Amino acid sequence: MNYVILDLEFNGTYSKRRHRFVNEIIEFGAVKLDEQLHIIDTFSQLVTPQISKKLNTHVSELTHLTIEQLNSSHKTFTHVYSRFKKFLGDSVLLSWGTSDVLVLMENCRYYMGDEQIPGLCRYCNLQIFCQDALRYTDRAHQMGLSGCAERVGIVTDTLSLHRALTDAELSAMCFQKLYDAELLEANTYDVDDEFYRRITFKKYNLYDIRDPLIDRKEMYFDCDRCGRRTHRKTKWHVKNKSFRARFRCAKCRREFEGRITFKKHFDYVEVDRRIVELKPPEPKEKDKSTGADAP
Repeated sequence: MNYVILDLEFNGTYSKRRHRFVNEIIEFGAVKLDEQLHIIDTFSQLVTPQISKKLNTHVSELTHLTIEQLNSSHKTFTHVYSRFKKFLGDSVLLSWGTSDVLVLMENCRYYMGDEQIPGLCRYCNLQIFCQDALRYTDRAHQMGLSGCAERVGIVTDTLSLHRALTDAELSAMCFQKLYDAELLEANTYDVDDEFYRRITFKKYNLYDIRDPLIDRKEMYFDCDRCGRRTHRKTKWHVKNKSFRARFRCAKCRREFEGRITFKKHFDYVEVDRRIVELKPPEPKEKDKSTGADAP
């Protein structure tokens, strides 16, 4: 079993033909590893854009590519993907996050009319694999490639990041450092209809407390000081994507606002709890003439 780690660079542009914005791929970069995780081949190819004749300023500054370089490659997406498909073969495809796979799907749909990616058999989200391997649990902030490299001791100062092949090579180095056969298998999916439903599923927050997807048993708080279960004093209300209510800890004799967010993923509901300290009421000013509290 071989592994191919893919990275793409793409240019956001407006398609007059489709009347919508398209992330047009402008560069493929990939490395192939064998079962012993040795790099046995590489793939690098610029793509001549067909939708736009200009590069987004942010993209050109990030990649240092010019439209002249892309045009000089004389290779359209269809031609480059045909070559990449042969390079991929029956290997497991890995990418840092799912954005590159979604963009690849978008380009296959635009140029070839395919709703799925031709030739793709198995896939692993390398970002999730590395986060699991490092026991990274910050759900609010996904780990970036450079951050992962720093955690495993890879120096990136001399690398020209944000070019497809370089980023693919850096991803491969992280993969080699963190390789775990069981963890890899747990994060690898057969590319079937369910895979496409999973990868295109858009996460959303749940706001209706009567929704059967919300488990009311999850709507509790333990005191973050003493660990004791607290008592809810007010009704739940929704504000800024979260359910909120006031809680009191009988042991610590403190009150706080508890906030719970329910986020629906493809096959589970993520529950996030936060405790927010309540500010004590500001003292009322005294009426200088009467000495009483001002109204």
